Amino acid sequence: MIYLKLFLTFFKIGLFNFGGGYAMISFIQNEVVFKNAWLTAGEFTDIVAVSQVTPGPIGINLATYTGYTAAGDAWGSAVATFAVCLPSFLLMLLASRYFLKHRHARPVEAVFAGLRPAVVGLIAAAALVLCNAENFADWKSLVLCAGAFMAVWKFKTGPITAILCAGILGLVLY
Repeated sequence: MIYLKLFLTFFKIGLFNFGGGYAMISFIQNEVVFKNAWLTAGEFTDIVAVSQVTPGPIGINLATYTGYTAAGDAWGSAVATFAVCLPSFLLMLLASRYFLKHRHARPVEAVFAGLRPAVVGLIAAAALVLCNAENFADWKSLVLCAGAFMAVWKFKTGPITAILCAGILGLVLY
């Protein structure tokens, strides 16, 4: 029964989320923490951090970890991971067939002009979901957040470098 619930939950997450893994974070949190209680809020925050520093898309990493936690085995991971990827795969097969033929049509361009700012909004919502007491417990957390932001935005540091520096600073500060 847990495998079916994992499949349906992550299939829905994969089907109704646009904008990539970061845009999915708030929806995944709602499903796995609040609706199904497969993870606590603290566990979710921890796995978001781990998912950012491990290879692969964050949404898939979250699905894999949640599937393992919910089912207690690798089959849960496999089911959740497959389910979150399946809608994108099917939709891309369908869309690529028609997109290449009609990509310069005015209605298609208009749809993408509307989707771009919505995706930015979804990513901003994901950032706000992570702005909680567990992530910003003290002034050191705020300094690390601002430092990572400035390093990537202003100084064009790569995200991996920013994450590694933040981890080292966390080791020193905490």
